Amino acid sequence: MAEHAFDVVVIGSGPGGYVAAIRAAQLGMKTAIIEANHLGGICLNWGCIPTKALLRSAEVYHLMNHANDFGLSATGVSFDLKKIVDRSRAVSKQLSGGIGHLMKKNKITVFDGWGKLAGKGKVTVEKDKKITDTLSAKHIIIATGARARVLPGLEPDGKLVWTYREALVPDVMPKSLLVVGSGAIGIEFASFFRTLGADVTVAEVMDRVMPVEDEEISAIARKSFEKQGMKIMTGVKVTKLEKGKDNVTAHIEVGGKVEKITVDRVIMAVGIVANIENIGLENTKVKTERGQIVTDGYLRTAEPGVYAIGDVAGAPWLAHKASHEGVVCVEKIAGEKDVHPIKRENIPGCTYCHPHVASVGLTEAKAKEAGYTVKVGKFPFIGNGKAIALGDSDGLVKTVFDAKTGELLGAHMVGPEVTELIHAFVVGKTMEATELDFMHTIFPHPTLSEAIHESVLAAYGKVIHI
Repeated sequence: MAEHAFDVVVIGSGPGGYVAAIRAAQLGMKTAIIEANHLGGICLNWGCIPTKALLRSAEVYHLMNHANDFGLSATGVSFDLKKIVDRSRAVSKQLSGGIGHLMKKNKITVFDGWGKLAGKGKVTVEKDKKITDTLSAKHIIIATGARARVLPGLEPDGKLVWTYREALVPDVMPKSLLVVGSGAIGIEFASFFRTLGADVTVAEVMDRVMPVEDEEISAIARKSFEKQGMKIMTGVKVTKLEKGKDNVTAHIEVGGKVEKITVDRVIMAVGIVANIENIGLENTKVKTERGQIVTDGYLRTAEPGVYAIGDVAGAPWLAHKASHEGVVCVEKIAGEKDVHPIKRENIPGCTYCHPHVASVGLTEAKAKEAGYTVKVGKFPFIGNGKAIALGDSDGLVKTVFDAKTGELLGAHMVGPEVTELIHAFVVGKTMEATELDFMHTIFPHPTLSEAIHESVLAAYGKVIHI
């Protein structure tokens, strides 16, 4: 068994872990990273990236089927599911390989195996049930990510009842599909399979679809989903799954009654669970709450020299949050100046369904609950020239301001490419921008971004195009 000494050891190479490792190396620290599966973690291999590749194929397929709307002609339009999946896997493979290149470029030592805390400043690497290496480091960063949550009695089997992993590499195109859960993961898969022609039902236990979003945005999204042919069931509970030879009958509790629907496949998308097991926490002072590692603003745990970033350290479970935490954590370790703890209210959320949904900060309801007197601006994409030219004008940009100070409290969007627009509001919140900063900004024309400007103007009675 080999022993190695480092300044920083990172356990897990997802978007939190590999970014932390690179930043540590950039700051002159001898760095190692341990990965049990694929460089890039879930995000690059089984999450963010491959789902976007699938959704891109669905988007192109949708446009081809609507070629006539643009004065074009396309006949005999079809798809090859295997080729769609193969493209998605190729994209992931390319990016995972890119992470390997970045590790070499930054002289980061990569250990293939399972990382586990093994005493003060020690980590073991296990491969094939054998400890292959022992690493020592003053600073150890846990970035072990999360896995799909499993509900008792509704366990996935990988054949008829899928998690995101099976949904990413389907062996068959289901004619009918039940998606349990309407968060980002569930809705993105619902959007993908519906666009390719599946009869999709979404079951959500909360009273509205995409429940973390602003209520008005949620309602607009639901209307759009139903217009596409999805069946949306909210305020319901899936209580049982009866598996047949090649289908599943779901028992869905609706208002005290049980409704049964039979589908080809079920996707379980009811959240995630942090990977805190079998990583050696039991012999440390590291504290956990609700299955997640407790950290301070600089990602330090209660155990000196041990840190946690990303999904394992709690919500929001987003790749960009993990990456930023990795940078904050390492820069604080290195003693860099002007290192700021993460402000969770400034972390954007994006869902890449059709239409896209994106948001940052407080919803209108949450702002009022917090005691703010608010000014709310709304601008529909039907008033935006670029959206009309694109043939994609459904949706809305909504802004929430503090009526007393003009501070931007939140921004919420549903519509074309809003996942590429939300950053304007994120920058605004980071810079503590007021309504005047947005009003005095000149937005280019014709662009979708003009809807950002108009929504701010609308909050103060100055909107132009509606």
